[in-house]
Amino acid sequence: MSNSITMAEAPPGQAGPGFFATRLDAVVGLARKNSIWPLPFATSCCGIEFMSTMSSHYDLARFGSERLSFTPRQSDLLMVMGTIAKKMGPVLRQVYEQMAEPKWVIAVGACASSGGIFDTYSVLQGIDRIIPVDVYVPGCPPRPEQIIEGVMRIQDLISNESLRRRHSEEYKELMAKYMVK
Repeated sequence: MSNSITMAEAPPGQAGPGFFATRLDAVVGLARKNSIWPLPFATSCCGIEFMSTMSSHYDLARFGSERLSFTPRQSDLLMVMGTIAKKMGPVLRQVYEQMAEPKWVIAVGACASSGGIFDTYSVLQGIDRIIPVDVYVPGCPPRPEQIIEGVMRIQDLISNESLRRRHSEEYKELMAKYMVK
C-alpha cells in the first residue's frame, strides 16, 4: 500500500538553501485556490446533483472545497444551482452583496445560466442579469463531473487573479454595471 500525497506545485520563483522567493500574488493565489469556502444556493434538481458531488464517490473536498458555508459572510464562492424565480432575485443579490471580497460565482445548470426550459414571466432568465458570474456549468441537470470541472475552472481563475484586479477600473465598471457598491 503506497502512501502517495500530492503536493500543490510551488509558484515560479528563486530557490536556494533555506529560502524560497516568489511573487506575493502567486502565493496568495495558491492559498486561495486550495481553500475555497462555497455557499450552495440550491433551489431544484441541480442541488441534488451537487449533493452527490459532495458525497464520497465524487468527493469535492479533494479540490479544497470541503467546508461548505451556509452564511454569506463566511464564504467566497457562491454556487447558484437551479431555477431562480424573479421573486428570489433580490434575495440572491442580497446574499451576493453580503459576501466579503474577494468573491466568485458559479451558475450551475441551464436554469441558473439562462432560465433553462422555463421561458416564463416568473423565472429569471439567467442570474447574470442581477449578479456577475465567473463560470457557467452547462447541463440539465449537470453531472457531478461537470460541477467539479466548474470548480476547477474557478480555481484556475483564482490562482491567476492579480491582487490588484479588484481595484482596477474595469472591475469597478463591472460592479457599477450591476449596481454593486
